[in-house]
Amino acid sequence: MNFQNTNKELKVVISVGDESGIGPEIILKALCSNEIPNNIDFTLVGSKKNLLNTYNHLKSLGLEKLANPNSLKIYDLEIASSNNNPKSSYGDSSFYYLTKAIEIVKQNRNSALVTGPICKKSWSIAGHHFSGQTEVLAKSCGIKNVGMLFTAKSPITGWRFNTLLATTHIPLCEVPKQLTTNLIHSKLDLFKDFCSSYIDKPKLKIAGLNPHAGEEGILGSEEKDWLNDALIAWNEKNRDIKLLGPLSPDSCWNSSVKAWNEKDADQHDGILAMYHDQGLIPMKVIALNYSVNTTIGLPFIRTSPDHGTGFDIAGKGIAQSQSMIEAIKAAIEMTNNSRLLNTH
Repeated sequence: MNFQNTNKELKVVISVGDESGIGPEIILKALCSNEIPNNIDFTLVGSKKNLLNTYNHLKSLGLEKLANPNSLKIYDLEIASSNNNPKSSYGDSSFYYLTKAIEIVKQNRNSALVTGPICKKSWSIAGHHFSGQTEVLAKSCGIKNVGMLFTAKSPITGWRFNTLLATTHIPLCEVPKQLTTNLIHSKLDLFKDFCSSYIDKPKLKIAGLNPHAGEEGILGSEEKDWLNDALIAWNEKNRDIKLLGPLSPDSCWNSSVKAWNEKDADQHDGILAMYHDQGLIPMKVIALNYSVNTTIGLPFIRTSPDHGTGFDIAGKGIAQSQSMIEAIKAAIEMTNNSRLLNTH
């Protein structure tokens, strides 16, 4: 089968992820949703046998709205297990599904990547020592400055809610050590490029690291020692951006709740969080199943549902597919806006 895109139709490549989780289920559910445009060239990267088994099992549970794998374009990969450890086998497969999907996207100019959830522990057991898919993408594309951005479009107001992480998958105790002026500037550069793709003068907020943003050094010194100056210096070189912060983290996202729910609310274009849970907790609480993980700074768009493998509900037919639907929709919307891309 030829996986080159031979016409102007947008190509979306979906890596299945860890097949012992809910990835195959939510993909089959999402691809038959009436929210997905019908003029998209989809290619799945994974095991066709596993997808068929998932399809037949879900059908036996009484589920009707499912895409039939026999009607889908699938790059069929069967990864031989090197040992008897199921986690290692699934970790190996999901890793190679991702790397093959990246390869296909890089070969097709008008294309985007959507990734199913993976298990980092299974990757580690299989010998693939990456802290997540974002790091594999950065290495595969030879790019050092990438950003883990969580985005969601409100079904109520149409406002796009964006939260970028300054640091990603690292222990909390390492966060203050990783944060530097250069890091903050590089993330703000990425954020500016992303937000400027759909608005002329973006408004960005910066969450402080410490409670109450340090309260002038009483509750932590990072803001006072260097973060305030770092933001001022960046803003002086980027005067077209309205920059607010560092703000107290416990109230920084209050305006996001209003913008998500109220059409006449004051809107901002993004918030830079200092660490993973600081940004992800409000994102998931406010946007719930509409939140999407995307990697910015790559030469193509990559999105993923904002949840994990769901091992505890895998095979039960109850996994929600809205986040996968939103990931596909976001990939299409962002790729169609060519200003977001470096080379596409």
